[in-house]
Amino acid sequence: MSRIGRKIILIPKGVEIKITDQKISIKGPQGNLEQALPKFVKIEIKDQELKVLVDNPEKKEQKACWGTMAALIRNMIKGVQEGFEKTLELVGVGYRAELKGDKIILNIGFSHPIEFNLPAKVEAKVEKNSIILKSIDKQLLGETAARIRRFRKPEPYKGKGIKYAGEIIRRKAGKKVSTGGGS
Repeated sequence: MSRIGRKIILIPKGVEIKITDQKISIKGPQGNLEQALPKFVKIEIKDQELKVLVDNPEKKEQKACWGTMAALIRNMIKGVQEGFEKTLELVGVGYRAELKGDKIILNIGFSHPIEFNLPAKVEAKVEKNSIILKSIDKQLLGETAARIRRFRKPEPYKGKGIKYAGEIIRRKAGKKVSTGGGS
């Protein structure tokens, strides 16, 4: 049995859940999200509690999907209730970001600025050397942050690049000058 899938999910006040066909729709104060469900996943709602069930918990595929769907539903409820936030930091001399409408313009050491179009459900704010991304969809937010980071990953010698806030970059020592006799 899936430990994560077995847990009961509490539904906070102000959050509405609708299940139609094989789709779950969650609506809250921040917005609404939808997720398709596999055919073998069933959802029970009693009072303010939600339970995720599968047809046969012994099958490997169903057991794996059970925990995944429970986690996705938990994230959707938290997203429509509070929302999610990720911060990216620009490290490097002359590295900066600028927000124009729904585009982020990055100057990160290339010969040209990079324009990145934000997805519809993601909001951005630029402060000094950091980009703050906000969204109700955790998956979309993580994917967007990863795509921005991919333009210039932090390098291990000086640490220059785009990194997540709080990310620790393992640093390498540079080349050492040898002293003494050589040939």
